[in-house]
Amino acid sequence: MSEKKMTSSRKHHLKSVMLSIAANWIKQEVKELEASKAAYMAENCPKPSLSGDQAALMEACKKLHCLIDKVDEERYDLETKVGKANKEIEDLKIKVVDLAGVKKPALKKVRMSADAMLKALLGSKHTVNMDLRANLKQVKKEVKEEPAEAAGDWRKNIEDKADRKKMFEAA
Repeated sequence: MSEKKMTSSRKHHLKSVMLSIAANWIKQEVKELEASKAAYMAENCPKPSLSGDQAALMEACKKLHCLIDKVDEERYDLETKVGKANKEIEDLKIKVVDLAGVKKPALKKVRMSADAMLKALLGSKHTVNMDLRANLKQVKKEVKEEPAEAAGDWRKNIEDKADRKKMFEAA
């Protein structure tokens, strides 16, 4: 039995419902983020009281400068940690690529003479002649003359060997 396919109107309806739910989730996340920011600011940065004399204002400014310095130190520390982590990630990516290896492309067979290959490798300045036989030394072949006895009657050799055989049998 074949599975029933969903109609296009049903698909569009489900898609719109999913999108509306996702939009509500995003709105809720934004509200939660704003609330958490406001709570953090209320906890760590109370509103300064600007009423009072100059000495009180100077004291408040000094406190703010101390807080700013502390936040800057934390920011710098976090930036260096993130920088180190990013560098480590890049190094690991490079190691992964190195371990995977570079795939070599399949080479095509090219018909090329030895002279053309050397010319391509060495450039047009060098002209190398691959006629290797031109530089070889001429050697005359000497015909070895075999002794006339070896070319003699073969029956005589067999008889000599038969005598040897008898000699071994007797012993």
